[in-house]
Amino acid sequence: MVEVFKTNVQKTKQANALITILNQRFATFTVKFDLEDCDKILRIEGKNINPLVIMEVVQSQGYECEILN
Repeated sequence: MVEVFKTNVQKTKQANALITILNQRFATFTVKFDLEDCDKILRIEGKNINPLVIMEVVQSQGYECEILN
């Protein structure tokens, strides 16, 4: 399963901090950012992903995050 999110993360340092947080919370998921994309993509790969929980975690760190359709 793959979920893709639009974020407002701008810098690699910010993305890396979020990757660390998400990896700690969801150790079995693969977490990647594509900051080159205009939507500052966050891609999560794994089983049984709950998009709402992912969005809550990212938003709790002060960033925007929404499912990209």
